[in-house]
Amino acid sequence: MGEFDVIAQYFTRPPKRALLAGGDDCALLQPNQGMVQCISSDMLIEGRHFLSTVSPYRLGVKALAVNLSDLAACGATPTAFTLAISLPEINISWLESFSNGLWDTADEYSIDLIGGDTTKGPLSICITVFGETPANEVLLRSGAKLGDDIYVSGTLGDARLALEVFRGSQSLDRESFERVRMRLEQPTPRINLGVALRRIANSCIDISDGLVGDLGHILKRSNVGATLSTDWIHESAAITQDLQRLEVHKRLDYVLSGGDDYELLFTASPHLREQVAIASHKSLTPVTRIGLVSAELGLKLLDLKGEIMSQQFSSFDHFHAA
Repeated sequence: MGEFDVIAQYFTRPPKRALLAGGDDCALLQPNQGMVQCISSDMLIEGRHFLSTVSPYRLGVKALAVNLSDLAACGATPTAFTLAISLPEINISWLESFSNGLWDTADEYSIDLIGGDTTKGPLSICITVFGETPANEVLLRSGAKLGDDIYVSGTLGDARLALEVFRGSQSLDRESFERVRMRLEQPTPRINLGVALRRIANSCIDISDGLVGDLGHILKRSNVGATLSTDWIHESAAITQDLQRLEVHKRLDYVLSGGDDYELLFTASPHLREQVAIASHKSLTPVTRIGLVSAELGLKLLDLKGEIMSQQFSSFDHFHAA
Protein backbone atom coordinates (compact mmCIF):
# COMPACT_ATOMS: atom_id res chain seq x y z
CA MET A 1 0.00 0.00 0.00
CA GLY A 2 1.42 3.38 -1.03
CA GLU A 3 0.81 7.01 -0.04
CA PHE A 4 -2.16 7.58 -2.35
CA ASP A 5 -3.70 4.24 -1.41
CA VAL A 6 -3.58 5.33 2.26
CA ILE A 7 -5.28 8.63 1.40
CA ALA A 8 -7.95 6.94 -0.71
CA GLN A 9 -8.62 4.17 1.80
CA TYR A 10 -8.62 6.09 5.09
CA PHE A 11 -8.84 9.83 4.48
CA THR A 12 -11.24 10.31 1.55
CA ARG A 13 -15.00 10.59 1.36
CA PRO A 14 -17.55 12.80 -0.48
CA PRO A 15 -17.75 16.38 0.86
CA LYS A 16 -20.84 17.53 2.74
CA ARG A 17 -20.19 21.29 2.81
CA ALA A 18 -17.10 22.06 0.74
CA LEU A 19 -17.50 22.89 -2.96
CA LEU A 20 -14.51 20.68 -3.73
CA ALA A 21 -12.76 18.61 -1.09
CA GLY A 22 -9.98 16.85 -2.96
CA GLY A 23 -8.69 15.49 -6.22
CA ASP A 24 -7.34 18.83 -7.45
CA ASP A 25 -4.43 20.98 -6.31
CA CYS A 26 -6.70 23.07 -4.05
CA ALA A 27 -9.95 22.58 -2.18
CA LEU A 28 -12.77 25.10 -2.59
CA LEU A 29 -14.68 26.71 0.28
CA GLN A 30 -17.42 29.32 -0.04
CA PRO A 31 -18.05 31.40 3.12
CA ASN A 32 -21.64 32.36 3.77
CA GLN A 33 -22.56 35.98 3.17
CA GLY A 34 -21.56 38.31 5.98
CA MET A 35 -19.23 35.75 7.55
CA VAL A 36 -15.46 35.76 7.94
CA GLN A 37 -13.27 32.67 7.85
CA CYS A 38 -11.34 31.63 10.95
CA ILE A 39 -8.28 29.44 10.32
CA SER A 40 -5.97 27.73 12.80
CA SER A 41 -3.24 25.05 12.70
CA ASP A 42 -1.82 22.80 15.40
CA MET A 43 0.83 20.13 15.25
CA LEU A 44 0.97 17.00 17.42
CA ILE A 45 4.31 15.22 17.79
CA GLU A 46 4.70 11.81 19.44
CA GLY A 47 6.57 12.15 22.72
CA ARG A 48 5.86 15.87 22.94
CA HIS A 49 2.07 16.22 22.58
CA PHE A 50 0.98 12.63 23.10
CA LEU A 51 2.38 9.42 24.55
CA SER A 52 3.08 6.32 22.50
CA THR A 53 0.59 4.47 24.72
CA VAL A 54 -2.43 6.49 23.51
CA SER A 55 -4.91 4.50 21.45
CA PRO A 56 -4.95 5.53 17.77
CA TYR A 57 -8.70 6.14 17.99
CA ARG A 58 -8.28 8.64 20.82
CA LEU A 59 -5.37 10.23 18.99
CA GLY A 60 -7.61 10.75 15.97
CA VAL A 61 -10.18 12.43 18.20
CA LYS A 62 -7.63 14.61 19.98
CA ALA A 63 -5.80 15.68 16.83
CA LEU A 64 -8.96 17.29 15.49
CA ALA A 65 -10.45 18.34 18.84
CA VAL A 66 -7.50 20.50 19.91
CA ASN A 67 -7.76 22.42 16.65
CA LEU A 68 -11.51 22.83 16.97
CA SER A 69 -10.88 24.30 20.41
CA ASP A 70 -9.12 27.24 18.72
CA LEU A 71 -12.23 27.85 16.62
CA ALA A 72 -14.37 27.71 19.76
CA ALA A 73 -12.23 30.45 21.28
CA CYS A 74 -13.12 32.70 18.33
CA GLY A 75 -16.81 31.84 18.47
CA ALA A 76 -16.56 30.14 15.09
CA THR A 77 -18.61 27.32 13.62
CA PRO A 78 -16.30 24.68 12.07
CA THR A 79 -16.61 23.99 8.34
CA ALA A 80 -13.58 21.98 7.18
CA PHE A 81 -10.06 20.79 7.95
CA THR A 82 -6.88 19.53 6.32
CA LEU A 83 -4.61 16.74 7.55
CA ALA A 84 -0.85 16.43 7.07
CA ILE A 85 0.49 13.27 8.64
CA SER A 86 3.90 11.65 8.85
CA LEU A 87 3.86 7.89 9.44
CA PRO A 88 6.84 5.67 10.35
CA GLU A 89 5.15 2.77 8.53
CA ILE A 90 1.82 1.74 7.04
CA ASN A 91 0.00 -0.08 9.83
CA ILE A 92 -3.52 -1.03 8.67
CA SER A 93 -4.92 -1.58 12.16
CA TRP A 94 -3.51 1.74 13.39
CA LEU A 95 -4.82 3.65 10.36
CA GLU A 96 -8.30 2.18 10.68
CA SER A 97 -8.57 3.13 14.34
CA PHE A 98 -7.01 6.59 13.93
CA SER A 99 -9.21 7.48 10.95
CA ASN A 100 -12.32 6.26 12.80
CA GLY A 101 -11.56 8.66 15.65
CA LEU A 102 -10.94 11.44 13.16
CA TRP A 103 -14.14 10.79 11.20
CA ASP A 104 -16.30 10.40 14.33
CA THR A 105 -15.14 13.83 15.50
CA ALA A 106 -15.61 15.34 12.04
CA ASP A 107 -19.15 13.93 11.90
CA GLU A 108 -19.95 15.32 15.34
CA TYR A 109 -19.24 18.83 14.06
CA SER A 110 -20.36 18.24 10.42
CA ILE A 111 -17.05 19.18 8.81
CA ASP A 112 -15.17 17.96 5.74
CA LEU A 113 -11.59 16.80 5.33
CA ILE A 114 -10.59 18.80 2.26
CA GLY A 115 -6.93 17.90 1.69
CA GLY A 116 -3.48 17.65 3.19
CA ASP A 117 -0.37 15.52 2.79
CA THR A 118 0.97 12.10 3.75
CA THR A 119 4.64 11.15 4.07
CA LYS A 120 6.98 8.72 5.81
CA GLY A 121 8.79 9.79 8.96
CA PRO A 122 8.39 10.04 12.76
CA LEU A 123 4.73 10.04 13.80
CA SER A 124 3.44 13.61 13.63
CA ILE A 125 0.07 15.10 12.81
CA CYS A 126 -0.68 18.61 11.62
CA ILE A 127 -4.28 19.73 11.19
CA THR A 128 -5.56 23.04 9.89
CA VAL A 129 -9.18 23.88 10.68
CA PHE A 130 -11.49 26.32 8.96
CA GLY A 131 -14.55 27.94 10.51
CA GLU A 132 -16.76 30.94 10.09
CA THR A 133 -18.40 33.55 12.27
CA PRO A 134 -20.23 36.86 11.65
CA ALA A 135 -17.66 39.54 10.89
CA ASN A 136 -18.74 41.74 13.81
CA GLU A 137 -18.97 38.92 16.36
CA VAL A 138 -15.49 37.37 16.32
CA LEU A 139 -14.13 36.65 19.81
CA LEU A 140 -10.54 37.87 20.21
CA ARG A 141 -7.89 37.97 22.92
CA SER A 142 -7.65 41.74 22.70
CA GLY A 143 -11.11 42.78 23.91
CA ALA A 144 -10.91 42.42 27.71
CA LYS A 145 -12.21 45.54 29.47
CA LEU A 146 -11.63 47.02 32.90
CA GLY A 147 -14.03 45.47 35.41
CA ASP A 148 -14.81 42.39 33.30
CA ASP A 149 -15.54 39.13 35.06
CA ILE A 150 -13.15 36.32 34.19
CA TYR A 151 -14.60 32.85 33.58
CA VAL A 152 -13.42 29.34 32.76
CA SER A 153 -15.51 26.57 31.25
CA GLY A 154 -15.65 22.95 32.35
CA THR A 155 -13.00 21.60 34.68
CA LEU A 156 -9.27 22.25 34.92
CA GLY A 157 -6.26 20.19 36.00
CA ASP A 158 -7.51 16.70 35.12
CA ALA A 159 -5.28 16.29 32.07
CA ARG A 160 -2.22 17.30 34.09
CA LEU A 161 -3.17 14.81 36.79
CA ALA A 162 -3.37 12.04 34.18
CA LEU A 163 0.06 13.01 32.87
CA GLU A 164 1.52 12.84 36.36
CA VAL A 165 0.08 9.34 36.78
CA PHE A 166 1.84 8.32 33.56
CA ARG A 167 5.03 9.88 34.92
CA GLY A 168 4.69 7.92 38.16
CA SER A 169 4.45 10.94 40.48
CA GLN A 170 0.76 10.32 41.27
CA SER A 171 -1.38 7.23 41.66
CA LEU A 172 -5.11 6.74 41.17
CA ASP A 173 -7.55 3.86 41.23
CA ARG A 174 -8.53 2.50 37.81
CA GLU A 175 -11.87 4.34 37.61
CA SER A 176 -10.38 7.71 38.55
CA PHE A 177 -7.45 7.24 36.20
CA GLU A 178 -9.74 6.47 33.29
CA ARG A 179 -11.71 9.66 33.96
CA VAL A 180 -8.68 11.94 33.93
CA ARG A 181 -7.04 10.01 31.10
CA MET A 182 -10.07 10.71 28.93
CA ARG A 183 -9.60 14.43 29.63
CA LEU A 184 -5.98 14.16 28.50
CA GLU A 185 -6.51 11.97 25.47
CA GLN A 186 -10.00 13.02 24.29
CA PRO A 187 -10.63 16.68 25.15
CA THR A 188 -13.96 18.29 24.28
CA PRO A 189 -13.80 21.42 22.13
CA ARG A 190 -16.31 23.94 23.50
CA ILE A 191 -17.73 24.92 20.12
CA ASN A 192 -21.31 25.40 21.35
CA LEU A 193 -20.22 27.63 24.21
CA GLY A 194 -18.00 29.72 21.93
CA VAL A 195 -20.89 30.33 19.53
CA ALA A 196 -23.23 31.12 22.43
CA LEU A 197 -20.76 33.72 23.75
CA ARG A 198 -20.91 35.86 20.61
CA ARG A 199 -21.98 39.40 21.57
CA ILE A 200 -21.49 38.46 25.24
CA ALA A 201 -17.79 37.81 25.83
CA ASN A 202 -15.35 40.67 25.35
CA SER A 203 -12.32 38.39 24.99
CA CYS A 204 -11.65 34.67 24.80
CA ILE A 205 -8.86 32.10 24.50
CA ASP A 206 -8.67 28.34 24.86
CA ILE A 207 -6.56 26.90 27.67
CA SER A 208 -3.94 24.69 26.06
CA ASP A 209 -0.71 25.58 27.87
CA GLY A 210 -2.08 26.44 31.32
CA LEU A 211 -4.49 28.95 32.84
CA VAL A 212 -1.88 31.46 34.05
CA GLY A 213 0.01 31.56 30.76
CA ASP A 214 -3.06 31.70 28.54
CA LEU A 215 -4.69 34.40 30.66
CA GLY A 216 -1.44 36.28 30.24
CA HIS A 217 -2.03 36.36 26.47
CA ILE A 218 -5.39 38.07 26.99
CA LEU A 219 -3.93 40.56 29.46
CA LYS A 220 -1.06 41.45 27.14
CA ARG A 221 -3.20 41.82 24.03
CA SER A 222 -5.85 43.82 25.92
CA ASN A 223 -3.31 45.94 27.86
CA VAL A 224 -4.97 45.21 31.20
CA GLY A 225 -4.26 43.28 34.39
CA ALA A 226 -6.25 40.79 36.44
CA THR A 227 -6.92 39.60 39.95
CA LEU A 228 -7.78 35.93 40.41
CA SER A 229 -9.13 34.35 43.54
CA THR A 230 -8.12 30.79 44.35
CA ASP A 231 -11.10 29.80 46.50
CA TRP A 232 -12.74 28.18 43.46
CA ILE A 233 -9.73 25.84 43.19
CA HIS A 234 -10.58 24.47 46.62
CA GLU A 235 -14.24 23.85 45.89
CA SER A 236 -16.24 24.65 42.76
CA ALA A 237 -17.73 23.09 39.65
CA ALA A 238 -14.38 23.66 37.91
CA ILE A 239 -12.59 21.16 40.17
CA THR A 240 -13.39 17.45 40.00
CA GLN A 241 -13.35 15.02 42.90
CA ASP A 242 -10.12 13.57 41.55
CA LEU A 243 -8.43 16.97 41.93
CA GLN A 244 -10.07 17.62 45.30
CA ARG A 245 -8.16 14.66 46.76
CA LEU A 246 -4.78 16.21 45.95
CA GLU A 247 -2.68 18.20 48.36
CA VAL A 248 -3.42 21.91 48.04
CA HIS A 249 -0.08 22.87 46.51
CA LYS A 250 -0.39 20.15 43.86
CA ARG A 251 -3.96 21.16 43.07
CA LEU A 252 -2.93 24.78 42.59
CA ASP A 253 -0.05 23.75 40.35
CA TYR A 254 -2.11 21.42 38.15
CA VAL A 255 -5.00 23.88 37.76
CA LEU A 256 -2.97 27.06 37.24
CA SER A 257 0.01 25.66 35.31
CA GLY A 258 -1.18 22.37 33.84
CA GLY A 259 -1.94 22.27 30.13
CA ASP A 260 -4.13 20.22 27.80
CA ASP A 261 -7.41 21.37 29.39
CA TYR A 262 -8.81 22.83 26.15
CA GLU A 263 -11.44 24.75 28.06
CA LEU A 264 -12.44 28.34 27.28
CA LEU A 265 -11.15 31.26 29.33
CA PHE A 266 -13.17 34.41 28.67
CA THR A 267 -14.12 37.80 30.05
CA ALA A 268 -17.49 39.54 30.07
CA SER A 269 -19.10 42.55 31.66
CA PRO A 270 -20.63 42.01 35.13
CA HIS A 271 -23.84 43.41 33.67
CA LEU A 272 -24.04 40.32 31.44
CA ARG A 273 -23.81 37.64 34.12
CA GLU A 274 -27.34 36.44 33.37
CA GLN A 275 -26.51 36.19 29.65
CA VAL A 276 -23.36 34.22 30.48
CA ALA A 277 -25.48 31.85 32.57
CA ILE A 278 -27.92 31.45 29.67
CA ALA A 279 -25.03 30.75 27.25
CA SER A 280 -23.70 28.15 29.69
CA HIS A 281 -27.11 26.48 29.96
CA LYS A 282 -27.77 26.65 26.23
CA SER A 283 -24.42 25.04 25.39
CA LEU A 284 -24.63 22.45 28.20
CA THR A 285 -21.24 23.68 29.40
CA PRO A 286 -20.69 24.75 33.02
CA VAL A 287 -18.73 27.96 33.61
CA THR A 288 -17.07 29.30 36.76
CA ARG A 289 -16.31 32.93 37.57
CA ILE A 290 -12.74 33.14 38.87
CA GLY A 291 -11.65 36.79 38.90
CA LEU A 292 -11.77 40.34 37.59
CA VAL A 293 -9.96 42.38 34.96
CA SER A 294 -8.08 45.28 36.55
CA ALA A 295 -6.30 48.43 35.38
CA GLU A 296 -2.94 47.60 36.98
CA LEU A 297 -0.91 45.49 34.59
CA GLY A 298 0.08 41.97 35.58
CA LEU A 299 -1.67 39.12 37.36
CA LYS A 300 -2.41 38.96 41.09
CA LEU A 301 -3.38 35.67 42.70
CA LEU A 302 -5.23 35.85 46.00
CA ASP A 303 -5.17 33.14 48.66
CA LEU A 304 -8.17 32.13 50.77
CA LYS A 305 -7.58 35.11 53.06
CA GLY A 306 -7.66 37.52 50.13
CA GLU A 307 -3.93 38.21 50.37
CA ILE A 308 -1.59 38.25 47.37
CA MET A 309 0.18 34.92 46.92
CA SER A 310 3.97 34.96 46.67
CA GLN A 311 4.12 31.60 44.89
CA GLN A 312 4.75 31.88 41.16
CA PHE A 313 3.05 29.73 38.51
CA SER A 314 4.12 29.30 34.91
CA SER A 315 2.73 27.54 31.86
CA PHE A 316 4.09 25.09 29.33
CA ASP A 317 6.63 26.35 26.78
CA HIS A 318 7.95 23.96 24.11
CA PHE A 319 11.42 25.47 24.21
CA HIS A 320 11.72 25.60 27.98
CA ALA A 321 10.17 22.26 28.82
CA ALA A 322 12.20 19.31 29.98
